Amino acid sequence: MQKYDRYISELLRYNNTHRLSGAKTEDEVKAHIKDSLEVLKFVDFSDIKRVVDIGTGAGFPGLVLAIELRDIEFFLVEPLSKRVAFLHLIKSIYELDNVTIVNDRVENIEIEDVDLITSRAVTKTDELLTLSSHLIDKKTQLLLFKGSNLQNELKEIKDEYMYDIIQRENRNYLYIKGRR
Repeated sequence: MQKYDRYISELLRYNNTHRLSGAKTEDEVKAHIKDSLEVLKFVDFSDIKRVVDIGTGAGFPGLVLAIELRDIEFFLVEPLSKRVAFLHLIKSIYELDNVTIVNDRVENIEIEDVDLITSRAVTKTDELLTLSSHLIDKKTQLLLFKGSNLQNELKEIKDEYMYDIIQRENRNYLYIKGRR
């Protein structure tokens, strides 16, 4: 966690005036970081070259993963300018040459050869799949950070996609590995 000290302090400082995240304490920010890092335990990143994080907000999970996985190219997609400014600050502080910050909505962007799409608390699964469909090809996987409503959301996609659900405490990670 020590490598994230500056990230935590900057987020708490900017969060006071700009409301970048719901995390208001150091422990809450650390919990978001740990949640983002949890996926390193069950996702094999060895063949992943390009990741798109949709609705990255204050950087969860995309920015945190980019700090850990510097050999992978990350595109952090965020429509709110105040969050984008913060992401640029952290990118600069951590010298993240592997990060491109995109100030737009996912349905408006064009990025080719996406290996993995991540998203945390953006929208329902079927809607996210629709909004990002132009980025998804045969090899694209999705890793969605979901809460307790996941089972209801799966009714919309269960016959179309192959997926695993990884449960950790109050979090469900929906790992979509492709179409059936």
